[in-house]
Amino acid sequence: MQNSNQQVERGKVTICVVNYKTEDLTRLCLRSIRQYTEYPYEVIVVDNGSNDSSLEYLRSVSWIKLIERSPDEMKQNGSWAHGSALDIGLKACNTEYFMALHSDTLVHKKGWLSELVKLCPQDTACTGGGKLDLKPKWEIILKQCTDYKKWLRQMRDKNAEKFYIRTICALYRSDILKKEKMKFYYPETKLTCGKQLYLELLERGYKTHVLSPWQMSEYIYHLAHATMVLNPEFSVRRRTEKKCKKQLERIFSSPIVKEIMQDGSLDS
Repeated sequence: MQNSNQQVERGKVTICVVNYKTEDLTRLCLRSIRQYTEYPYEVIVVDNGSNDSSLEYLRSVSWIKLIERSPDEMKQNGSWAHGSALDIGLKACNTEYFMALHSDTLVHKKGWLSELVKLCPQDTACTGGGKLDLKPKWEIILKQCTDYKKWLRQMRDKNAEKFYIRTICALYRSDILKKEKMKFYYPETKLTCGKQLYLELLERGYKTHVLSPWQMSEYIYHLAHATMVLNPEFSVRRRTEKKCKKQLERIFSSPIVKEIMQDGSLDS
């Protein structure tokens, strides 16, 4: 919880990025923020005990606030690691807004943050989207209707399939999260990082502004599952791995990404 004597910086966003052994992805994420962000901001990067070249890179970036967690501290992974890292970032936040942004996310539109802030006025707790699935609507509906695993999850847990604004790229009013003593990860619920937080905001009567996948894609591109695919310690389906690697190859060979990755001045 922030010190009550500290004055919150109005009109400014703290962007929190969690890194775990993904040097190129995190470099691209940070440099794209630097390239396309005009609204006042600061960046906190929480490193989850990487102890590799990605941590060395982060130590060299002059304009971020780096919070390092030791490998010994990381006794769990997945939602716990990511959610508890965002909680550390939120605790260090002293600005009007707090943004959770995945390290496998690329910003590609100037003015993106200003536009998201406009969608999160004083009576709105957060704005963002769900899964960034850009398939045709009929295909998404068909999948939902034939997904028996989803039905089984719903039978086991009524909250399992409820919509929530995901931490891929989500903007929150920090005063609301801190006043309500919100967390990004609640171990007792076993829900994905950020889900319990969103459901509790709704339960307590707060407004949220939900953007469609197509609206979110105007600002960002998300390389889903990239962190897991790039780290062999995580297991992913063969189909997911193949799809993600193809996306990575396509993105990193694109002119816009090549230009960003070659511009070392974005680190200083």
